[in-house]
Amino acid sequence: MIIQIADIARYVGQDVTLRGWLYDKTGKGKLQFLQVRDGSGVIQAVAFQKDLPEATFEMIKGLSQESSVLVRGRVRADERASGIPGGFELGISHLEVVQRAEEYPITPKEHGIEFLMDQRHLWLRSRRQWAILRIRATVVRTIRSWLDDHGYLLVDTPILSPLAGENSTDLFEVDYFGEPAYLAQTGQLYNEANMMAFGKVYCFGPTFRAERSKTRRHLIEFWMVEPEMAFFSLEDLMDMEAQFVSAIVQAVLEKHRTELDILERDTSKLESVLPPFARISYDDAVERLIKVHAQTEDPELKAQLAISWGQDFGSPHETALAEQFDKPVFVYHYPSAVKAFYMQPVEGRPEVCRSVDLLAPEGYGEITGGSERIHDAELLGEKVKEIGINPENYRWYLELRRFGSVPHAGFGLGVERTLSWICGLKHVRETIPYPRMLNRLYP
Repeated sequence: MIIQIADIARYVGQDVTLRGWLYDKTGKGKLQFLQVRDGSGVIQAVAFQKDLPEATFEMIKGLSQESSVLVRGRVRADERASGIPGGFELGISHLEVVQRAEEYPITPKEHGIEFLMDQRHLWLRSRRQWAILRIRATVVRTIRSWLDDHGYLLVDTPILSPLAGENSTDLFEVDYFGEPAYLAQTGQLYNEANMMAFGKVYCFGPTFRAERSKTRRHLIEFWMVEPEMAFFSLEDLMDMEAQFVSAIVQAVLEKHRTELDILERDTSKLESVLPPFARISYDDAVERLIKVHAQTEDPELKAQLAISWGQDFGSPHETALAEQFDKPVFVYHYPSAVKAFYMQPVEGRPEVCRSVDLLAPEGYGEITGGSERIHDAELLGEKVKEIGINPENYRWYLELRRFGSVPHAGFGLGVERTLSWICGLKHVRETIPYPRMLNRLYP
């Protein structure tokens, strides 16, 4: 019978067939130890010379890394056996080669990151990348299931758009039959129209930013989920985000202890990610950063932490703030000048908007950004003119405020940044199968 390695525990003492690839191999005279993977897991398969025809044993000894194989044998429980899941091995009675691989470029030795990125189509087969992308699948599945289960409707938004959602200088412009169009940097504006039809909605898909950044937190193409809710305040938004983000983290802890062990992730830092999360204002955050700056002795870090009211936060600022908390922290009411045009001003303080970012601990920075939206048509019209793009392109967006406008709010969560934090990765490039970065479009 053909089975998957993930189900191996159910077949102890039985003869089974596995279909997969040779991940690694070691030999000790009359014994050959094969690490066989099939996508669902990895198991040690043992070839004993006396149990096999001589030709088969010699063929096994000469197998190359990543050769595709059919392996038949008896499943044995053995606590010493390594694998995923551990504690089981396969005593080989027959092995058939589907295709003998050429010399594989990625060996068990250390390789430079640029080399591995050039071989990304093959690097995905490694145990570490296997673990990361399995966790990614659960993050995506949990995002969708949590929102679906809490009354949100998935409504898709365009990837090609005639307008900018935020900063037009960060857009990829394309020729749309003689008209300028842009790859979407957000689905939010369309989401507001969808929200007026369905109450609570979300869009989920690829997003593009032409930002010339090389930091460990940035990708050119990434995936973002954007919920939008009618009759929601900023406080409602923070309540919902805390529940949502906590559900994602707890789902990963529940389903992926093995993968987190492969990544050597300290899961104790994730266990505490449960609501509520602390909330501090931008004003409070600046005061905290000024104190940290004054106490910092390292000249380079001190220069990075310099801050005054009105400035946006960079990565060092976000890290310094998040270090003061043991789980994510909300920073709300940013200066209007550093946020998008559609964010509702604070009553009595037009220089501040009803915005909020959620900062992850351990130096991972912003994982969500959201706000209450301007729901007054006249005020929104003024803001559209301020960003310097033809207001006619926003005519439909402005019309939303003329036909039953309501206070509403929403946010965006980047899958890759969230995954980077959950997995404890140093760089976001490993969180997506084929990363697009400033100097990388291959493979």
